[in-house]
Amino acid sequence: MVNRRVFVVGVGMTKFEKPFAKKWDYPDMAREAGQAALGDAGLQYSSIQAAVVSYCYGEPTSGQRAIYELGLTGIPVFNVNNNCSSGSSALMLAKRLIESGTEDCVMALGFEKMEGGLSERYTDRTSPVKRHMAHMTSLGANPDLIQPRMNNMTSDVIKLFVYAGREYLQKYPSAKYEDFVEIAYKNRKQGLNNPNASLPRLPSKDTISKKAVLSYPITFWMSAPTADGSAAAIVCSEDFVKNNGLQGQAIEIKAQHMVTDLPSSFDKSFMDLSGYTMAKIAADKCYKDSGISAQDIDVAEVHDCFSCNELFMYEALKFCDEGNGYRLIRDSTWKQNSNGGEVCVLGNGLVVNPSGGLESKGHPIGATGLAQCFELVNQLRSKCGKRQVDGAKVALQHNFGIGGACVVTLYGQYSPSFTARL
Repeated sequence: MVNRRVFVVGVGMTKFEKPFAKKWDYPDMAREAGQAALGDAGLQYSSIQAAVVSYCYGEPTSGQRAIYELGLTGIPVFNVNNNCSSGSSALMLAKRLIESGTEDCVMALGFEKMEGGLSERYTDRTSPVKRHMAHMTSLGANPDLIQPRMNNMTSDVIKLFVYAGREYLQKYPSAKYEDFVEIAYKNRKQGLNNPNASLPRLPSKDTISKKAVLSYPITFWMSAPTADGSAAAIVCSEDFVKNNGLQGQAIEIKAQHMVTDLPSSFDKSFMDLSGYTMAKIAADKCYKDSGISAQDIDVAEVHDCFSCNELFMYEALKFCDEGNGYRLIRDSTWKQNSNGGEVCVLGNGLVVNPSGGLESKGHPIGATGLAQCFELVNQLRSKCGKRQVDGAKVALQHNFGIGGACVVTLYGQYSPSFTARL
């Protein structure tokens, strides 16, 4: 196995929009994000040797239709659907094409044109998440917990995290509902500085806590709204970086792992069913592969589909000891950066979701993981303006999809390979 180093040299994304708020289709979204990534890298589409395209709400070969907006060069196009982790799955496959030596420059492109909430199109066959939802009921979940106006898929996903949140509060009595409120407030406030966010609004903590309660301990303002939009990343080999003079903007993917469901997912924990142990194992593998520790990370984008999940991930990703995630948000402080904006620094010195996270940015399923990549690459390049984490050198990305797949990625700034002279 060649196992070459892999670098991100170009990223692009659209503004994320509320579903039905803008008259555009997925090829429009893909063209905008793809052209932005090419422009960022200073490359022509002819340099792209393969593409991996992620989406969930679309017909087969929608990836080809999307990528054809950039050109018709006959390259291999692979379509990826891995629920909410689709974008990171596309990035991972693009990375593996590079590190295997098969290609030298690959585009990962994600997009989504949502139908409003989450939905399943094919109802005449077994749902891929039927086992997960049935297990929730076997653990004691109330089938009628969520308001009936929501479709089944949306209400089932909310229900899972409702019970996971309750489990956490019961398991760790020192943690409080108000800690979830603080996380939501943090993400909403940081999202005000993200021009690509679909919901850049800052409700009061009282509104977050008490208005539009879906089911304790989750309210509307602690949830990630669906959105339409696209994001893209161009990854390449080190030789490609050097041959094209891209060292000044290249960000290395230091490590990346995907973990799918384990026996523990279907044991006795709602938290495990919602990806806790999957994230823990994926992160541990990344730390081992890279030699980077959780304490080395300066900035992270964490899959905050709900505020409680972000809190779980503080612990799963080893930002703190188990049972102490709430301490990070309680001990956090708002600090002004060199660009005149503010970021929330957790008690361990880490900034999480400076983009505003899914809660503020929005969640176009197939594009989310690549939008996280867009944010972290620009953070490590110091190009995030008022949401910039000053001095950021190492970044972590966490992206989770029920059904299930969890992808954890570590990024670091470019440094040339050292070749000893004989």
